[in-house]
Amino acid sequence: MLRAMPVQCLSRAQLLRRGAVGAALLLPVSAPAGWAAEASVPDSDLASLRLLLGAELLAADLHARALASGKLSPAALAVVRKMAADEQAHYTGVAQLLSAAGETPATADDIDFTYPKGSFASAKAILALARRIESLLLGAYLGAVEQLQTPELRLPVGQIAANEAQHLGAVAALAGRSVIGGAFAPSLQIAAASAALDRFES
Repeated sequence: MLRAMPVQCLSRAQLLRRGAVGAALLLPVSAPAGWAAEASVPDSDLASLRLLLGAELLAADLHARALASGKLSPAALAVVRKMAADEQAHYTGVAQLLSAAGETPATADDIDFTYPKGSFASAKAILALARRIESLLLGAYLGAVEQLQTPELRLPVGQIAANEAQHLGAVAALAGRSVIGGAFAPSLQIAAASAALDRFES
């Protein structure tokens, strides 16, 4: 049985293992159609959802800092604002899935993120960091699609993965790179995705 602990005592890794005390959802969304709130969800699926929620919090933090940096062009600002709105929708959706399974979702107040020096010093640096983080999110969602045991979770997670791929293409376009990546996007297993997220944790 997963146990909630006081937020101030938890690292991001502990949040993934045990869940966290968080605030209420910001927007009302529904769990997948036909999925009852009392449905039994394996611990491994809950761990995947918590990891994805942590990834969304990282993306939201990145976008907020990028928008406040004053380094982005008007075109880049428009793209990052759209990505930020998408990530908020993703966060709300994943949080609702956790809530429906009896978990209390983590919030931005639960995790402090840190970035390499100079990450927001220029538009080029911001886009390079955004590409790195969007690649992490896409890989984490694809890994979750592969690993999830609860069938009703696969569609919403797959839908978010598709949107993250769009984000990655949009960032590539802003950076002057190829918009289309490899024919088979790489996935990240939960341990690898967790390790990658740990690099951004204070």
